[in-house]
Amino acid sequence: MSRQDPGSTIWFTLSIDGESLGYFNGCEGLSSQVEIEQRQEGGNNGFVWQLPTRVSFSTIRLTRPLTPDTTKVAKWISSLQTGIKRPTAQIAALRADGLEVARWGLIDVLPVSWTGPTLDPANPAVATEVLEITHHGFTD
Repeated sequence: MSRQDPGSTIWFTLSIDGESLGYFNGCEGLSSQVEIEQRQEGGNNGFVWQLPTRVSFSTIRLTRPLTPDTTKVAKWISSLQTGIKRPTAQIAALRADGLEVARWGLIDVLPVSWTGPTLDPANPAVATEVLEITHHGFTD
């Protein structure tokens, strides 16, 4: 039996309509929030109904060191100038050995922002990029 270490390094892939935008080493914002409306039931003073109303989804922030795949992100963002298409996306979490841990499908994805590296010779550091995307919900 092989030992599986749940604390092993995790990295992420992002694909838009089946086209890979590469690997990322940081992913935050995979979350949803359900708004609740409270309704008091007549004649039953000891009970309040908790009814779901809206589901909202946070912006997802993906980070990575600068790679040749940066051009794929730039190409996707540039394609918005010819008309907005909201594709489906997949984010997969991978272990250090490349095996998939989990996968999330996203509906109607749109890039919100991209931040490139700060290139300053006086402050040498790893050149990183940050991509923020929004979506309308999760899918299978």
